[in-house]
Amino acid sequence: MKKPIHPDGPELSTLSAGMWRLHEWDLSTDDLIRFIEECVEAGVTTFDHADIYGNYGNEALFGNALRERPDLRDKIEIVTKCGICLPVPGKPEYAIQHYNTGEEHIRMSVENSLRNLNTERIDLLLIHRPDPLMDASEVANTFLKLINEQKVRYVGVSNFTPSQFNLLQSAMDECLVTNQVECSVLHTIALFDGTFDQAQRYNASPMIWSPFAGGRLFTGSGDAPHRVRQVLFKLSEKYSASIDQLALAWLMALPCSPFPVLGTGKIERIRSAADALSLNMEKQDWFRILEASRGHPVA
Repeated sequence: MKKPIHPDGPELSTLSAGMWRLHEWDLSTDDLIRFIEECVEAGVTTFDHADIYGNYGNEALFGNALRERPDLRDKIEIVTKCGICLPVPGKPEYAIQHYNTGEEHIRMSVENSLRNLNTERIDLLLIHRPDPLMDASEVANTFLKLINEQKVRYVGVSNFTPSQFNLLQSAMDECLVTNQVECSVLHTIALFDGTFDQAQRYNASPMIWSPFAGGRLFTGSGDAPHRVRQVLFKLSEKYSASIDQLALAWLMALPCSPFPVLGTGKIERIRSAADALSLNMEKQDWFRILEASRGHPVA
């Protein structure tokens, strides 16, 4: 289930295990070790982090597991992000939530992530959000230094518009190997704003966060979730698949070859998602789902 995310990038598992809510899962270190092992057995070897997840605490929780089981490190790929600063009591430099993509902050974040994750390298480092004050040359130079120091293997971005992606790429000799963005059957903006067109052009497969629309696919109110669920339930019998599997198959039909990030701590959902990768959705069914999401047929 591993494949290159970019011709000059790393091999990642097609599905990633997202660690955003790790602190909410109430797992002991032994439980987390078992979860990591079971993910690897299911073919999900990539784990998606950010320095701020769990109020700056989730990387350390994951690192505790790797400290107990260092052999797991060579079986997995670690993605993490930096650039968002959350308020920290007693630290005036963190009085409000803001972005910081200066060299000093990126380097500090990387050093903290390496220490917290109990690892010597980050497989893929992403700038978490576009920063209006980003100096593209400074970020590019910082990335190059971190790669040369072998602290970071590859770099990319998250939530960037095509123009923001192009700006940073224009300052770099290395390739930005991905743009991690939101997309789902209920959030289709990236299909039409140029993000996925650019991904195809650069052969840089996007990572996809919130592939189930933050749970709205299953329990969301309103017209769009209701319409989409109706269509998915009708198709579930045809494909012998659950609605979450069909929602993933819909994403995987995109020619930009996305890499969805799953936000669950339940291994049975991980396994179910892995099974969805073998589903091939017919084109007209794909458009039925799109029509349900948007509330109108394509023109």
